[in-house]
Amino acid sequence: MSAFSALDHLHMASALRLAERGAYTTRPNPMVGCVIAHGEQVVGQGWHQRAGGPHAEVFALREAGEQARGATAYVTLEPCAHFGRTPPCALALIEAGVSRVVAALRDPFPQVDGGGFDLLRAAGIEVHEGLMAMQARELNRGFLSRVERGRPWLRVKLAASLDGRTAMADGSSKWITGPAAREDVQHWRARAGAILTGADTVLADDPMLTVRLPGVDVLPPLRVVLDARLRSLECARVRQGGAPTLYLHDPAITAPDAADAQFASVPSVGGRLDLGAVLALLAAQGVNEVHTEAGATLAGALMSGGWIDELLLYQAPILLGEQGLPLFSGLGIEAMDQQRRLGIIDKRQVGDDLRLLLRP
Repeated sequence: MSAFSALDHLHMASALRLAERGAYTTRPNPMVGCVIAHGEQVVGQGWHQRAGGPHAEVFALREAGEQARGATAYVTLEPCAHFGRTPPCALALIEAGVSRVVAALRDPFPQVDGGGFDLLRAAGIEVHEGLMAMQARELNRGFLSRVERGRPWLRVKLAASLDGRTAMADGSSKWITGPAAREDVQHWRARAGAILTGADTVLADDPMLTVRLPGVDVLPPLRVVLDARLRSLECARVRQGGAPTLYLHDPAITAPDAADAQFASVPSVGGRLDLGAVLALLAAQGVNEVHTEAGATLAGALMSGGWIDELLLYQAPILLGEQGLPLFSGLGIEAMDQQRRLGIIDKRQVGDDLRLLLRP
């Protein structure tokens, strides 16, 4: 028999929806939601709104006040047990007198990792974990990837015609998709800690790669340009728009002094920047999710190296012909038994275009 009731599922689903409200502002912290309830009656709720600010449990306890005593707290991630920029949430729950804590996931962060549950149990609080764990993992797949795998979750966004072309032979690609799809992309950019591109894309498009969601609170993602030889520095739009920019280059290249950009070197392998080293560097900077917008060469290298966690593909109802550029280059597929199969996680219509979310 399950330890969780239908009411437990209802409150945890609410906590997960609350957590998602912090998608654009909590990084590098995870998104967390909390609901405090006596049976059906919700007496407090909150979510982690911004890194450095109060955690979800604190907001929920403030709202609940004295009604927190004897209540059940539903949290999407194990309450923290350490003093960071805020005091431990496990202690706050103990002091408030809650009698039961239901958590979706244990927090793998080394300074927590069961410590919050241990504090709660030591105080006589009933603790249950694992309710709606799959949904909680999906919500924080970037944070969990960084902590558990030592690298960010990597997404590649591509826009293609029906015949699988991402641009014309001369590189022109504005616009394959319609305005609804282009607006949709902004939300995916907004939840990322970094937007990754290559020097060839910067040279061809001179993109700004900022998040354009008027009226929405967004922590600007770091723009990362892979440019081994620093060939693209004259294209300045990627350093404009109020978001930070990081150029990653070969150690043999001397980076210039610049007030509008950061520079870091990463090892090269076979004349190209080591993508594993790139992701490790970004993880060390607290990047949970990398959103990639690049051409076939970088997309192909990421796919060939097994670095892609999900592919966000917008397919437009147009044809570009056989001279257009492909989605990926360099995959080395020459026979049917070498095919790479992707699983469809989600598909939906966005304006006139079809949006597919796929994972290897």
